[in-house]
Amino acid sequence: MLSNGSAQLVRSRELARTAADSATDVLHPLITITRGLRRLAAAGRRRWAETPKERRGALLFLVASVFLVVALVPYGPLLAAITLMAAAAWQGRERAAAAPDGPDESQTERLKSLYEALLPYFSSAEDPEPLYAHVGAWDKAFPTYAFDAGGRISHLVVRYPAYFADGEADARARIEHLLAAKSGRGREYHFMWDEEGNQLTVSVLMPLAVDIAAQRFVTAPGEIVLGFTDHTRVQRTLPLTCGEQRRDVPPVIWRTGLRSTEPHLLALGRPGSGTSTLLRSIALQALQHGDVVIVDGGGTGEYACLTGRDGVLAVECGLAGVLASLEWAAHETERRLIAINRAHQAGHPPPDDTKRPLWILLDRPTAFTHLAAADDRKDPQPLLQVPLRHGRLANVTVVVADQLDSLETLGEPVRHHTRARVVLGPAAAGQLESVLGAPPHTTPVDEVPPGRGYARLGTGPVHRLQVPATPHPYDDATTDTHRQAVLDLLPPRTTPADGEKVPQPTDGEPELAEPVPEPASEPEPAEPEPVPVLTKPTKT
Repeated sequence: MLSNGSAQLVRSRELARTAADSATDVLHPLITITRGLRRLAAAGRRRWAETPKERRGALLFLVASVFLVVALVPYGPLLAAITLMAAAAWQGRERAAAAPDGPDESQTERLKSLYEALLPYFSSAEDPEPLYAHVGAWDKAFPTYAFDAGGRISHLVVRYPAYFADGEADARARIEHLLAAKSGRGREYHFMWDEEGNQLTVSVLMPLAVDIAAQRFVTAPGEIVLGFTDHTRVQRTLPLTCGEQRRDVPPVIWRTGLRSTEPHLLALGRPGSGTSTLLRSIALQALQHGDVVIVDGGGTGEYACLTGRDGVLAVECGLAGVLASLEWAAHETERRLIAINRAHQAGHPPPDDTKRPLWILLDRPTAFTHLAAADDRKDPQPLLQVPLRHGRLANVTVVVADQLDSLETLGEPVRHHTRARVVLGPAAAGQLESVLGAPPHTTPVDEVPPGRGYARLGTGPVHRLQVPATPHPYDDATTDTHRQAVLDLLPPRTTPADGEKVPQPTDGEPELAEPVPEPASEPEPAEPEPVPVLTKPTKT
C-alpha cells in the first residue's frame, strides 16, 4: 500500500508539473503582456514623480487632449488598444542579463593602484592641468582596458603627457618594467609606443606552440626556418602538420646565399636552452640542397645520427679533426673564390662545384679554444675568418652555437660577421640587447620551455622564437613521435666503396635505415670503420 501510494504521489506531481508547463506555454503571451503593462505603469509613476508640481497641470491637460483625440478618431480606441498591447509585449519580453558598463570593484582597485604607481613618472609640479595627480581620475589616463577570466589585465591603453621622454630607452624600460610587475608576473607583454599620439598599448601575448615537430617545410632553396613566432610580427605563414591536424603558423625565415644580407648565424643560450636542437634543425634543412661539416664541442654525441649520411662531410669531436676540417673549409672557400673570379673574368657562369652550398656548423667552439691553449696548439677559431669574411660569395655559410656566458671567449671574426642572432632560454634584458643589438618589445620571463627565445636578422625587428622540436633520436628521453620525425628527415647513408661496409647499429641501438646488402664476393675480414678524411685541394 505504501509503494502504491508513493507511486500515485509521484504520478500526481508529474501530472501537476506537466499541467503547469502547458498552462505556462498557453498563457505565455498573456503573462508577457501583463508584465509589460506593469513595467509601463511603473515607468508612468516614475515619470509623474519626477515631474515638478508646477508642470503637472500641463501634463494632465496634454494627456486628456490625447485621450479626447483618440476617442474622436474613427477606430481610435481600437488602434490605441493595439498599440498599448504591442508596447506592453515589447516591454514584457524576457531580457538577457545586461553586462556591466564598467569594471567591478576588484578591477577598479587594480586600475587605481596602477594609476598611482605611474604617478611619479608621468606627473610634474609645473603642469597646470596634470593628467596624473593624487586626486586625479584614472579613467582619463586609461581610455581602453580589458581583463581576462582571472581578473588580471589583458589589454590596456595608457595615455601619458607630452613632456615624458618616450624617446629614451631607459625611460621606456622603467615604465615597461612597472606595468609588467603591476599587471601580473609570469606572462609576456607586448608594448607598442605611439610617440605621436602619446599613448602606450600594452597587450598580453599568447604562449607560442611547443608541439611543432621537425618536418619538411615549404621553403625555397637557401631559406632556413629558424622557428615560429607571433602572427602580428610577420606576414607569411607555413602549412604545418601537428599530429593529425594541419594549421598555418608564421615562421622566422633566415635567407642565405649570394643575395643574403645576413649570411652567417650566431646562436647563444644557457645549457638546456635548445641551441643543439636549433643546429640539428638547420642541418636537416641544409642537407636537402648542400653539404655539411659539423663540429661538436660538447662531446656528448648530439650529432651521431648524422655520421655517415649523404651530404655530411664530417662530424668532428676531437681537436685534431676540428683543425683539419676547418683548414679544409678555409682552403675550399679560397678555391671557390678563385674559380668564381676566373669564370667571371672569362665571361662564363660559375662552375657547378661552387654552386652547391657548404654549411659549417659549430657547437661550442670555445671548448676547443681551451683545449688548444692547454695543449699549446693552434686555436680553431681564427680558421673561420676566411669562411666568415668571404663565405657569402662562395656559397659557404657558418653557424655558431655556444653558451651565453662564453660570448667574450668567441673570436672577433665570429662576433663581427654573424649578423643573424638568436638567443634561447631565460636571459636578462641587458644580455638580450647586447647580443641582438636592440631590446625586444616584450618582457622576458624567467621560466621558458626549451627552444624558446628571441631572434633578430640583421637590422630587422626582434621576434619571439620557438624552435621546432628536433631532439637527438638516440636519447632515451625523446618521445617516439619526435624520434620518428627526426629519423624520417635523415638522408640515407653514404654508399660505401668496394670492400667497405656500412657501420651497422649495435645491440640495443635503434636501426635508422635499411642495411645495404653486402657484395656477392667472399666477405673480407672486418676492419674498423675508417675515419673520413677531407682532402685539401692544391692551392693555386
